[in-house]
Amino acid sequence: MDLVWRCLCIICTLAVSIRHSFEQKFDFASYYGDYMVLQREPAGAVIWGYGSNGANVTLTLLGNVINISQIAQVVDGKWKAVLPPMKPGGPFTLAARQENTNGNVTVRKITDILFGDVWLCGGQSNMEMTLSQVINSSEELSQAVKFHDVRVFSAALEQSETELYDLPRVLLPWSVPSAEVLGAGNFTYFSAVCWLFGRYLYAKLKYPIGLVESCWGGTIIETWSSPRVLQKCIPARSLSRLPKVEAAPLQSSVLWNAMIHPLLNMTIKGVIWYQGESNTDYHRDFYNCTFPAMIDDWRESFHQGSMKQTAEDFPFGFVQISSSEHLSKSEDYPILRWHQTADMGFVPNARMKNTFMAVSLDLVDDRSPWGSIHPRYKQDVAFRLTLGARAVVYGEKVSFQGPFPSKINYTEKVVDVTFSQEILYKGFSGDLFQFCCTDKTDCSSAYAAWETAQVVDHSSNSVRLLAPCSNDIGLRYAWFNWPCSFKKCLIYSADDILPAPPFIFNRVRKYKIW
Repeated sequence: MDLVWRCLCIICTLAVSIRHSFEQKFDFASYYGDYMVLQREPAGAVIWGYGSNGANVTLTLLGNVINISQIAQVVDGKWKAVLPPMKPGGPFTLAARQENTNGNVTVRKITDILFGDVWLCGGQSNMEMTLSQVINSSEELSQAVKFHDVRVFSAALEQSETELYDLPRVLLPWSVPSAEVLGAGNFTYFSAVCWLFGRYLYAKLKYPIGLVESCWGGTIIETWSSPRVLQKCIPARSLSRLPKVEAAPLQSSVLWNAMIHPLLNMTIKGVIWYQGESNTDYHRDFYNCTFPAMIDDWRESFHQGSMKQTAEDFPFGFVQISSSEHLSKSEDYPILRWHQTADMGFVPNARMKNTFMAVSLDLVDDRSPWGSIHPRYKQDVAFRLTLGARAVVYGEKVSFQGPFPSKINYTEKVVDVTFSQEILYKGFSGDLFQFCCTDKTDCSSAYAAWETAQVVDHSSNSVRLLAPCSNDIGLRYAWFNWPCSFKKCLIYSADDILPAPPFIFNRVRKYKIW
């Protein structure tokens, strides 16, 4: 009997311990914390966390003369609420108070909260490069402390075979910027492109910016995409062949599951993306489907996960990839660049609405310590992205696209290419225009013969080319892995800031006017 009694006591003690442990689990989710930025109006910021089933949770936002309370109930161990839309600014303190059914009360607080715009930054190693790896890194790092209202957060590198509800691990909790935070190492935290994009935005908007990094070097887009995207774009048999990439996740959807799906409850303003190099030799020809389909899927998923607070068409900016292997004859990079625009050459377009693109094919860096695939000129990348955001997202009347053909006149052996804006013709890299004669071969074929097109004249918004044949032709521009040296491609915007993106038209007669 004594043994039975002792066993019962042990069981009761364990039960109480487990109950107390469960009750003490009350807390915010992994990506809420001191110094964070929550999404400003017109959206409401979603706040969620863990607690005891059946308990009531009262959220109170305190700051200046503002005192706002919201009530949520814990269901299946989680609670979730939406704060009223808030104007930019702060700081605020957010208190969460849980009252269990037995009357026990637990309080959690996060302090120094700002309201502003929250941007998610994703992709592979060029997004992962830190500020310590860019040109003029010492100067950039020394400037960090001046931007107290641009806050940063980074998810840890994790993968999962199933969709996770919260991040399994945080690499960098919400932090005020400093040289130590932004230059912590190579390819770790925090993203230089993400930081510079946020810093440049802040300089224009004058209100807080929150930056959330979730990226992993060497990764293919399939790892960041849900099964829905892959089923739509890629035949099942094609997913069995994996690329030869070391030290990077390769299985489909494992990073979507572990590093994107857990963020869906967050209210965000938009996304910037820098990825594609690893898909130049893996499912390259599916990228014109997988990339826009992933954007669509992320938009719908964040909209639903945030209780419809994140816009269902939130802005999505991306970097059109730069170059690798100076002497390579491969067309993998120009083809992937084209696919990044859903084969239209520019964005936003009918397939990729509310998007913006930073062209980077001229930001080459054959002296990069991390290989030419990792150019150090991230300031230019971020600035070009910022121009896109200012125009597409914030409605500023600023030029954000490089020149693109608006009209092609073809008579005899003369082709006049008129661009969408005034151009700066630099005269460098004179072989960037190429023709293909369609009576010789199908210009859409991988075996098509392309010949250099001679530029015989140019004006403020056009170039005149001498074609090698009088029949129908194909025309392409900058269709090389490494088309030009640093900022010395052939055609730029009149202010010499934005390069013309690459383009290809397999039959010019079909493309008189766009």
